[in-house]
Amino acid sequence: MKVIPLFMKGAAILEPKVYGDHRGYFMESYNEQMLQQHGIHYEFIQDNQSLSAEAGVLRGLHYQLHPKAQTKLVRVISGAVYDVIVDIRRASPTFGQWKGVILSAYNQRQLLVPQGFAHGFCTLVPNTQVVYKVDAYYSPEHDRGILWKDPALAIDWPVTEPILSDKDQKHPVLQDAELNF
Repeated sequence: MKVIPLFMKGAAILEPKVYGDHRGYFMESYNEQMLQQHGIHYEFIQDNQSLSAEAGVLRGLHYQLHPKAQTKLVRVISGAVYDVIVDIRRASPTFGQWKGVILSAYNQRQLLVPQGFAHGFCTLVPNTQVVYKVDAYYSPEHDRGILWKDPALAIDWPVTEPILSDKDQKHPVLQDAELNF
């Protein structure tokens, strides 16, 4: 597995080795020992999966406050997304900066999203399935978000009129968001 650190401390793109032939392919999507060799030490305790039926579905930007903050390891098993993370750690030199990457069933890339980052994605094709591991359980009391179109962040989303949940339409901008990182 290849680990590509991002400019925001702790975040990384993971590229598993894919072994393909005329039958298809095989890959290890997760190998704790390999990640630990790269200094990545998380105890993932739950897997989540979402299906977005249409292109243009935007989910995010989500995070959980301490003490229930989550690290996520995100990948796409069918379709493709534009996946975005935002550094919300106030003491970080990259606070308020974001990074977007394309994750797809074709490129098999995964995104490591540490605690202290807001996370969201926009589907690029219909019937996209996203799976992710987390190191803490969902906690409704700690669940928070940032508005996807916060003008101060100026995220370059691939859509201007996304399909959103009611909850995702009402998140505050980063400046007004509750943060404890």
